[in-house]
Amino acid sequence: MAQDRVAQDIDTDGPLHTWKLTLAYDGSDFQGWQVQPGLPTIQGELQAALGRITGETPLPQGSGRTDTGVHALAQVASFALRAPIPPENLLRALNRTLPPSIRIADAKVVPSTFHARHSAIAKTYEYRVLHCNTYSPFLARYVYSHPRPLDFDALQQAARIFEGEHDFKSFAATDPDQSHRDPRAAQEPSTIPGTIVQAHPPLEVATVKTIFSSSWEKRQTDSGELLVYRVRGSGFLHHMVRNLVGTMLDVGRGQLAIDEVARILAARNRSAAGPTAPARGLFLHSVEYHPEDEVIIGS
Repeated sequence: MAQDRVAQDIDTDGPLHTWKLTLAYDGSDFQGWQVQPGLPTIQGELQAALGRITGETPLPQGSGRTDTGVHALAQVASFALRAPIPPENLLRALNRTLPPSIRIADAKVVPSTFHARHSAIAKTYEYRVLHCNTYSPFLARYVYSHPRPLDFDALQQAARIFEGEHDFKSFAATDPDQSHRDPRAAQEPSTIPGTIVQAHPPLEVATVKTIFSSSWEKRQTDSGELLVYRVRGSGFLHHMVRNLVGTMLDVGRGQLAIDEVARILAARNRSAAGPTAPARGLFLHSVEYHPEDEVIIGS
């Protein structure tokens, strides 16, 4: 088999090459991105597929650790391999090996300094709310169905409040500085094959983020009116987008005054904000990098 031939050709003393993958996935049947023993995860599926194809088992680092049920249109992952395999061959082999709910759109070798998360300069998320009483069961995994009317102008005003640099601690999961600590981080970097190591930001600035744009738009569909929240920022905290949406929906329902949104931001207290919107409506839309970080090596 071709997969076996690739594995046999690995030079264990050869150089490590840094890879960048762009992938889409339906997160419905996965327990999020991060590897969890005995549970299906995106990171785990990628690592297993790479092992079957190359004989190496690097731990792919994602641009963000999406939660259970959250989807991605263009997630980015990075890892290091010694296997001498052409990018187009790796892309085809991964799509043959991975489950159909995970698809690789692009694979390329990039500079060794590239890291999917730490090199990112901006990310964009979308959250989809379908205003209808009944809808197709084929949409159930990908929208939050909301039968009650929402004040679109109020949603838009609330969204604009989040633009700029703010401390988003009120919209983060409890103890955001600890919520996504990888237990592998306690190991020496050299003990994690294929892992690209970068420094973490100081904890005291971990909840301060810059939102470049934050807005809602309407889309008409056969199932009803689709309200799409799109937010682009320098980075996002655990559950941050879903908590922003949950709070804005309270505004749209008339349960929370628009003036209260700024007060919630200033409170720096999760209990001050609204509920967490369901995971199924959230999509990681895109990730941006500096052009020099994406130079294709060997082209």
